[in-house]
Amino acid sequence: MTRTLTALCSALLLAAPPAAAQGSSATAVPLTLAGAVTRALTTGTDITTARANLQKAQATLRAVRADPTSPITTLTQAEQDVAAQGAALDATKLSVTQTVVTQYLTAYETAQSVTLSAAQVALDERQLKIAQARLAARVATALDVSRAQNTLNSDRQDLANAQAQLPVLEASLSRSVNLPAGTNVVLTAPPAPPKLSVTLATLQSGLEKRLPTLVQAQNGAAFAALQVKLADNDYTPTRTLEDARTAAQNAQRSVDDGTRGATTQLRDAYRAAQDAQQRVPLAAEALANARTSLSTAQARLRAGTAAAVDVQAAQLQAQQAALGVTQAQGGVWRALAALGSASGVDLTGLAK
Repeated sequence: MTRTLTALCSALLLAAPPAAAQGSSATAVPLTLAGAVTRALTTGTDITTARANLQKAQATLRAVRADPTSPITTLTQAEQDVAAQGAALDATKLSVTQTVVTQYLTAYETAQSVTLSAAQVALDERQLKIAQARLAARVATALDVSRAQNTLNSDRQDLANAQAQLPVLEASLSRSVNLPAGTNVVLTAPPAPPKLSVTLATLQSGLEKRLPTLVQAQNGAAFAALQVKLADNDYTPTRTLEDARTAAQNAQRSVDDGTRGATTQLRDAYRAAQDAQQRVPLAAEALANARTSLSTAQARLRAGTAAAVDVQAAQLQAQQAALGVTQAQGGVWRALAALGSASGVDLTGLAK
């Protein structure tokens, strides 16, 4: 029995070569989730551009302030541009974090799926041989063999699809973290995600100062109000004042509409994060049950009341449940990153 189990495990390992083995001639670069985000925030194109825009706005403001002839409108616009570019930089950091988190987890989970699919194909091949043997012994039909063959063919196609997807996903991640084309990234298992400890009310507070769209809307409303103030005198045409008031009313409506939309999006993202966290213990419970079933199958094999294929099937179920936990935790990471983009607050702890 021990020899049978050893041979079974060896077959599974041979059927599931590491995803990183592809492109072995390329430079191998180990990446962690935190390291990938840090690299993207340090060298990424979007971040570099956003920083340059902020620096340009700050330089313009210094110049305007230094010029004693600068009108109040020019000074106000320069100050508002600095605020807008600052919010844009912060939002870009959160957006880049969300992108890298999603790409990293998708690539890592796909690599795990390749291993799982290879194990599934190995089980299918064994079950096909069993069906063929049963047919030869006249205790099964040709239809049973045909069904087993069809299952094997379908799972082989799933494996081939996952294998083809993996290098594409890794290339997308490499681009986001500014690695040379053709780099062979080696992804480590992501850590457990942090808990969602902040309340929705806390995230809603100050939202208009963090989201670029709301900052721009607020800037527009403030500038429109300034135009009303400047036109409200006895030497400016009444028509000009009325037009300024209309513009100010429209600008305020834009603020109100944008705030409602951002608040709705924030609530939905918060609900999704809560749901994602609640699914992790469910996946962990399923894994515990699968491991118990595997232990039972192994005990039955030693007792002679189960076949080796039963243990192989139980091992596959345990692998599937383990991937389920990985995917559930990945769902939390994704949800926290999305919530960060919707709230303007980093909830992953990665966007430093």
